Amino acid sequence: MFIDPIILPMKKIINPYRDIENYNCFGCAPHNESGLRMEFFEEGDEIVCHWIPEEKFTGYNHILHGGIQATLIDEIASWVVFIKLKTGGFTVNLNVDYRSQVLINKGNIMLRASLKEMKKNIAHISVGLYDGEGKLGSEGIAQYFTLPEKIARKKMLYPGLENFFEE
Repeated sequence: MFIDPIILPMKKIINPYRDIENYNCFGCAPHNESGLRMEFFEEGDEIVCHWIPEEKFTGYNHILHGGIQATLIDEIASWVVFIKLKTGGFTVNLNVDYRSQVLINKGNIMLRASLKEMKKNIAHISVGLYDGEGKLGSEGIAQYFTLPEKIARKKMLYPGLENFFEE
């Protein structure tokens, strides 16, 4: 018997940092022409990104450069910290396994990230990066040192969860 999977609504995440002076994050600043300009959605327990690859991010023969894949994985993991843990933090470790080549001429790339576990202040975030045909290209575990929200607001300009979504 076929059972339809539960389709969870995707909720657009607003980048509250976009108007801060000198904000030029390579991963998510929408105005950084050299950057990735990633945008994010919340879907259940996951943060999702549909990213449009550009030729400038290739390594060889239309294959998405491995360093760019690692950066995409690291960036979406930080948004798990912002949204799911409601604070800020920074990467302390990133492990990436490259499973198959990711061709940029096969369509948009999708990333899915979720919190796997917390060990004290360290968030272990699992990320899958899928090519335009839905095949797993790489996966990673990002470990983030998370700050108490009060400190993240003061030292990292964390704006609070309410500023990541439209009312």
